[in-house]
Amino acid sequence: MEEQAKGLLKLVNEKKIDRNTKFLAVASGKGGVGKTNFAVNFSYILANDFGKKVLLIDADIGMANVHILVNVNTKKTLKDILSGEKIEDIIFSTRGIDILPGFSGIDAINEVEDSAVFRFVQNLNDVSENYDYIIIDTAAGIDNKVISFIRASSKTYVITTPEPTAIMDAYALIKSMKKLYDYSDFKIVVNMVKNEEEGIETYERLRSSVSKFLDIDLQLGGILSLTRNIQKTVKRKQIISEVYPSDKFVLQLKKIASEELGEPPPPMKESFWEKVVNFLKKD
Repeated sequence: MEEQAKGLLKLVNEKKIDRNTKFLAVASGKGGVGKTNFAVNFSYILANDFGKKVLLIDADIGMANVHILVNVNTKKTLKDILSGEKIEDIIFSTRGIDILPGFSGIDAINEVEDSAVFRFVQNLNDVSENYDYIIIDTAAGIDNKVISFIRASSKTYVITTPEPTAIMDAYALIKSMKKLYDYSDFKIVVNMVKNEEEGIETYERLRSSVSKFLDIDLQLGGILSLTRNIQKTVKRKQIISEVYPSDKFVLQLKKIASEELGEPPPPMKESFWEKVVNFLKKD
C-alpha cells in the first residue's frame, strides 16, 4: 500500500494525473475525532450542494468504514483492484458521490506484488479526469501509508478535537510531514466543539506551537460543533448533511466547502422532518 501511494505521488508530480482534479487528504493524529464522518459529509456537500464530481477513496486500510457510514454493503473493495479487477467495477455511487471502498481485516497486504500496485495507480490515473475532487480518507495516526497519501495530495485537512491528546497527535502528524518531507499544506478542522470560542482556542494552541517550532503558518479550515443529530445519524448509518441539511454542524461544514471552492455558500435547505419540527415550534 505504501508503494501504491508512492506511485500516485509520482503521477501527480509528473502531472500525468489530470491537473484539474484536486486531490485532498483527510487525516488525523488519532482515532475517534470524527475524521471519516467529515470526509463523507464533505464529499456529500461538494457533490450535492456545489455540483462537483467527487470520488471518495476509503484508504483506511484494515479499518475501512466509509461504506458503513453510508449504509452500503459492498462485495468488492480496494483489495479486488490489487487482485486485478478494474477500478470502474469497484467504485459504487450513492447520494451523488462515487466511493472506492476500502477493506478491513487485512492479512497479507505486504505480499501484494508491485505489478498489482502499479495497476491500481494506473487505473486511478485513468478515472481521475472524470472528477473535480478526489477525497482520500486516510487511516488515523502516522505510518508510511498515511504519509504517502498525504504527500500525494495538494492539501490535507487535519481533523482534531479540543482534547489535549488529539491536539498533541495532530501536532505530531504535522511535524513528521514537515521534518521528513517539507510538506506544509495543511488546514485544521476543530471538531466536536461546545462553542466557537473553544474551537478558536484549540486552533490557536496548535497554530502557536506549529508556528514556533515548525515555522508553518497553519490555516484554520473550520470549526464544527458536536450536535445531537450527529450522534443520531451515525448510529442510524445516515449522512447528517442529507437528513438534517440545516443542522449547525452541516452549515459549518458547508462554509468549509465554500471556502475550499471560493464560492458563496448554497441556500439553506430543510429536510421534510426539519420543516415539520420548525412548523410545530412556531405554534
